[in-house]
This record gives sequence, C-alpha cells and structure tokens, in this order.
Amino acid sequence: MVLFMMNGIWRNCICHLRKGKVLHRCQSGVHPVAPLGSRILTDPTKVFEHNMWDHMQWSKEEEEEARKKVEENSATRVIPEEQVKLESDANKYWDTFYKIHKNNFFKNRNWLLREFPEILPANQKTKEKAGDSSWDHGKTSAPDSRIQETETHCKESSDLPDGQSKARSDFSNPGLEEHRKGPGTIEHFPGSSATFRILEVGCGAGNSVFPILNTLQNIPGSFLYCCDFASGAVELVKSHTSYRAAQCSAFVHDVCNDGLPYPFPDGILDVILLVFVLSSIHPDRMQAVIHRLSRLLKPGGMLLFRDYGRYDKTQLRFKKGHCLSENFYVRGDGTRAYFFTKGEVHHIFCKAGLDEKQNLVDHRLQVNRKKQVKMHRVWVQGKFQKPLHWTQKNSKLVLSLLSHD
Repeated sequence: MVLFMMNGIWRNCICHLRKGKVLHRCQSGVHPVAPLGSRILTDPTKVFEHNMWDHMQWSKEEEEEARKKVEENSATRVIPEEQVKLESDANKYWDTFYKIHKNNFFKNRNWLLREFPEILPANQKTKEKAGDSSWDHGKTSAPDSRIQETETHCKESSDLPDGQSKARSDFSNPGLEEHRKGPGTIEHFPGSSATFRILEVGCGAGNSVFPILNTLQNIPGSFLYCCDFASGAVELVKSHTSYRAAQCSAFVHDVCNDGLPYPFPDGILDVILLVFVLSSIHPDRMQAVIHRLSRLLKPGGMLLFRDYGRYDKTQLRFKKGHCLSENFYVRGDGTRAYFFTKGEVHHIFCKAGLDEKQNLVDHRLQVNRKKQVKMHRVWVQGKFQKPLHWTQKNSKLVLSLLSHD
C-alpha cells in the first residue's frame, strides 16, 4: 500500500513538470556498441567447450530442483543468539577475511566499464578510454549482462546534446549548505574541487577501485571515494601502489549506521557503485541503507547495483544449519549473503525514491570442464537514477513513508 501511494505521488509530481532529459547511455533499449554476451549454447553436446555460457534458460525441472534444495537447506535456522552475534560482529568477520586473504581472493572487476559505462562522465568517449586503460586486460572474473534495459517513470526519456552532458553537475545543491562554516564560506573536503564524483560502497581490497582509478587518471576533475566497514580492507586499498590520494579517498564507514557522517556533503555524487555489497547486509536494514545512499546523489545521479540472484549456485551449496532467515545465509567464516529477486530489487530502490533505468536477471551456465560439472549462476543487475526534480522535501516524504511501513 505504501509503495502504491509513493508511486502515485512521484507520478503526479513528474507529470506536472516539464519533460526531463536523461542521458542517452542510461536509456531503455540502448544496446552496447559491441555485441556482448554472444556465447550462446545451441548444441548441448558442446557444453564443456567453454567455461561460461550466456542467457541460459532454466528448464522447469531445474527450477524445481533448485527450489527443493533451498527448501532443504533453509529448514534449520541459526539460533537467535548466534544471529545477534553475527550482526554485531559483522565488521570483525570481514576484517578477519581480509587479514587472511588480503587482496588475493577476488579478481579485479575489469568488466565494470562494459556493464556500467555510467562510471565515466557523459562527455567521455567510453570506448576509447576503455581501450587506453587496463579494463579488459587479462581474464575477467565476473559476468556481462546482455539483456535489454527497462525503465519505469512517467514520461519517456530523451537524449541530451553534447553541450548539455554536464546536466547532472549543474543543479543547485542544498546539501552543500551543511558544509558551510560561516556566511559565504564553504568547508573544503576531499574531492571538493572535482566536477565528477564516484563512491564505491564496500570497496574491499580495491578490486573495483584500481581499475576505475586507472581510467580516471585520464579524466580531469574526476574523484573516487571508496569505503568499507572493515578497517583492514581500507588499509589494503591505501597501501596499494596505485592508490592516489589526489584523486581517491578511502575511508572506514558502516553504511548501516545512519548517524555516521560521510567525509563529504549530501547531494554531490554523480555515481554510487554497489556491487555484491547489499547482500551482506541484514535484510531488515537494506531499505534504510539505500535511502541514505540516495541522499548522497545529486539530482540525475546514478546508483549502479549488482548482486546475487535467487537460486544462484552459491545459495544452493549452503548446508543445513547455515540459514539465518528466508534466502539469507551465513558462510563458515561468519560473513553473510542474501539472494535477491528482480522484484525485491525494484521494491527496495524505487521505495527510496529512485527511478528504475535497468533491472534484469543475468542467467549463466558455468562449467568445470575437468570435473564435467555444470553450475547455474544467477545475478541481479540494476541502474537507478535520482529524479532530476529531487528536493529535500521529497527526501522527507520518502522517509515519512518508510517510517509508516
């Protein structure tokens, strides 16, 4: 009911405003220049010729088998006392994880720019910049979504001419007032002179940070913030040879703690990157996290999301006794993971007042050729934009709706 009311409010607001112009790269139905995700399995006898296949459709039997596995492994729940400890000590478990693995566990996310060209300013030639950097060097460890984008808002979007490509940076920003020390004086903060700002939430050891920084070094006026609530992870980022304090600020931050200030004012970010992070947060706290992050975006700013999807092989592999709540599990090292549906993602982000530009489920078939094993991978990917007409009054309205849900 609350979501219905909120959608009605946004629809009325948008329909009484002039037609907003959204950047071409965020639009519905825009396909990548290069034909990506074209590895389609047409002959089942050749399934072990490659490590990964795109656009895999599940049979009814496979989906039913997955549902039964989840039903079985979630039958026994972790006791409440242990769940409380897992929540209160969440940062300690991740600190221990990074002390053990350092930056050797995850591969660099060289696929990011292909999936999220919004990481670069609109007036940059993405293809040329990608070619000049290390984005595509070596093997990529993460998938490429190849499904048509969807868009949900009242009016159709249209392209901005090149001369207006900085529209997201030109809106007045009431949030900057919070950083004023006195009349006419604005407090300086990391990246205060930048014209294009990105925040990566849950940066870990920097597997997204450094591919992004390698590209941003060619883009004057750009600045990257990155945070993690595991202090050990942030130290790994800061001690990396590619870390540049002049263009990057890494800091310890718990996004679940709404009272903690960020080292910059609200309403200044062009892009927020949230990749395989929200799944590690307790489901009861996810909505507040997205609402808080939405306040950091400037009008027209983008929140880019990718995470585990329902029935991914990771969920199916959990044993009994590891389930915390429905579709929420704890690993052996104390870290946790939730598995989303497309509908849940839509609800969380749109309830925070963001416009859905993309929301898709990416189905892959991963194979182990040596062991002759087939595994279904499922990820959910989305792009959500802060409305161009966003005001502090809108933010208070969303907060009010959340408090009455």
